[in-house]
Amino acid sequence: MAYRLIVKKFSRILVARGNYLINSFSYSSNSEAKRDEEYADIVISGGGMVGAAMACSLGNCKVLEGKRIILLESGSERKHFTPPQQHSNRMCALNPATVRLLESFGAWKEIESMRCHPILRMQVWESCSESMITFSNERMTDSLAYMVENDVTLAGIMQALKAIGSRVEVRYNTKADHIIIPGSDISDETKLPYVKLTLSDQTVLKTKLLIGADGMNSAVRKTAGFKTVGRDYRQEGVVATLKLGDTTVNNTAWQRFLPTGPIAILPINESHSSMVWTTTREIASHLKELSNESFVDAVNDALWHDRDKNDFANKVLKGLRSVLVNFTPQQARQLPPTVIDVVEGSVASFPLSLVHSTQYVKPRVVLIGDAAHRIHPLAGQGVNLGFGDVECLTSILRQAAKNGADPGSLTHLLQYETDRQRKNVPVMFATDGLQRLYGTASTPLVILRSLGLHATHSMPFLKKRIIEKASI
Repeated sequence: MAYRLIVKKFSRILVARGNYLINSFSYSSNSEAKRDEEYADIVISGGGMVGAAMACSLGNCKVLEGKRIILLESGSERKHFTPPQQHSNRMCALNPATVRLLESFGAWKEIESMRCHPILRMQVWESCSESMITFSNERMTDSLAYMVENDVTLAGIMQALKAIGSRVEVRYNTKADHIIIPGSDISDETKLPYVKLTLSDQTVLKTKLLIGADGMNSAVRKTAGFKTVGRDYRQEGVVATLKLGDTTVNNTAWQRFLPTGPIAILPINESHSSMVWTTTREIASHLKELSNESFVDAVNDALWHDRDKNDFANKVLKGLRSVLVNFTPQQARQLPPTVIDVVEGSVASFPLSLVHSTQYVKPRVVLIGDAAHRIHPLAGQGVNLGFGDVECLTSILRQAAKNGADPGSLTHLLQYETDRQRKNVPVMFATDGLQRLYGTASTPLVILRSLGLHATHSMPFLKKRIIEKASI
């Protein structure tokens, strides 16, 4: 009997001790989980030019002070960026609206301290007729745009972001491996009033608003179930840095439409220009295999040859000119520069496609930049539309904060969607339409576009309006 009592008592001690150990382990695990779970008011996924600008713009918004804003960047931090002697072949033409945005949070002065180059004039013409159009501001004193390397633009924004200190937390080498968005599936977690992200370091991050700035193949867009419309142009954009012959001032952007796609030569300094040649995949592959000398010959041929000329279209155009000359002054055509060399290693290409999200917002999720829209580069407006998204969304979130509203609420996010689609969709249709219109040598279409282009060229007030619309 005594033996049984001793065993029973000892068993109780073991059970109690076991329960204590289990509870201690459970508490420790829960504490560890709690330490791994973090909260942020706004999370921006993607630290490219548009995502970084979004973080910088929000970080400079006084009404958002005290809010926790986190930028997730999958790449490594660059402690200090110095532009290399050779220009990068990845460049953008930043319009006045984008420059004003970058000025608003101090990034533009950083960019100017590195390098950029103004475009004061633009001439567009085609290979099938003598039609052309030119654009410039009065007396050519104001820039139509600035040519800036993508690396320089991003470095300028990141420098401005560092200047605002702890108001924005940048997490490098970090991305969201798993995203749970309210309403995205049937799990109970989707009923919670936040987006839940599991990061690559296993940290769990909860946020009231997730901003997807993670590019054309956006994981945020796909996870949230945004539907898209698109088109594969079956073309590639061949880029290169070109050295020009003797030029007095290199401040004109040249663009010539060929039946296979446009070629654009954009100034980057007094002796060099950046080329974007949109063409078929077969021609792009051929161009990349050419020697430097043969590549230069091909570029000059694309700018100067007369093989595509349509005599009938030119006769019709000549008749229109004879009528318009009595009403409007006719500007003389300038000859494009002669290319004398291509910078070694600068020739590359990228595929062209159209991707547009039918929606930009869902509860607690919003898309900006290429995550929402990617268009044909012939008008040079792609990244400018992304920066326009930044400006608009900042304004919307600023007003929401003033009203004490939840930043992830559709009440104000839908206004962002409406405002930006009114801007982005017409540009998308216009660039897609131009690509279709100029991608043929059919005589009726050559006549139609030639008459339209020359008529527009002959109306200064209309050209001024086009410049204004492209600058806002």
